Amino acid sequence: MAMTLRQLQYLVTIVETGSFTRAAEQLHVSQPALSRQLQILERSCGGPLIERGGRPIIPTPLGRAILPHARAALVEVDKAHAAALCVVNACGGELRLATLHSISLGVLPTVLGAWRREHPDVRISLTEKLHDNELQLALGAGQADVAIGPPPIDWPGSLFPLEAEEFVVVLSAEDPLTRRSGSRLHLSELAGREWVHFTEPNGLSKIFDHACESAGFRPRIAARTQQTASALQLALVGVGPTLLPANMIPAHLVARVLLPDPPVRRPLAAYTRSRPDALTAAFIDVLTEHARPVPAHIASLAGIPAHRPASPPLP
Repeated sequence: MAMTLRQLQYLVTIVETGSFTRAAEQLHVSQPALSRQLQILERSCGGPLIERGGRPIIPTPLGRAILPHARAALVEVDKAHAAALCVVNACGGELRLATLHSISLGVLPTVLGAWRREHPDVRISLTEKLHDNELQLALGAGQADVAIGPPPIDWPGSLFPLEAEEFVVVLSAEDPLTRRSGSRLHLSELAGREWVHFTEPNGLSKIFDHACESAGFRPRIAARTQQTASALQLALVGVGPTLLPANMIPAHLVARVLLPDPPVRRPLAAYTRSRPDALTAAFIDVLTEHARPVPAHIASLAGIPAHRPASPPLP
């Protein structure tokens, strides 16, 4: 007897909820019907899939072998349903995005505003991570349709380069460096300062350390934080200078930033597991058009074009 998608859904839900009762409630079926379908699936597979009598419910070795494939099959069904909605309605369904905290604050708001105006019936699910490795894991596990962050090395799917981010030094209003002529400084001029830095899970930590190392010093630390928004606020009130993506700096704070010389940059890209479907491709078009990793007020300060075209997509 062949297994069915419904039986696989029942198995996954039982394991994830850890309870027949909760699984039946979530699936809107009776508990006897749920148990009967699991028994049919077990006969089809050749043995028990969960350990009976335990709390919470634990899958057997056979169950553990089947679960990844069951989850993958259900993800593909969801994708097929979303694609059908997109074709039928020319809009609709859900788009799942994975990105970094700093990008969700600095780059994506303008993009998502434009997307919402053009596709008001498409739901957006946004997952924010601290490190770019987490984006690849989320995408590979089927938890997102598109990842936006630093381009991964040797990515087997599709990759769409975006404009690179510029990083700036943020200072307090009382800092004497804000009154200097010119907008650039070598980071070595701040070698004696105590900085607002990032805790290690935040991917900006390595960028920060590499920039200081290239300038010939190891940064002294006044405070560490995981959150880029917190680092901005701490720098503004004088805890210490910090290094942040330029897109996080509002126009009214431009007088409190200086540009590292040489520049500190981070390449960005959107990437997918495979060739994008119609809905994902439409989002990438909007992203490419509206993403501004270097906002106009920082571009003017740096003397660079306000929007540099991205490289063509990679296969």
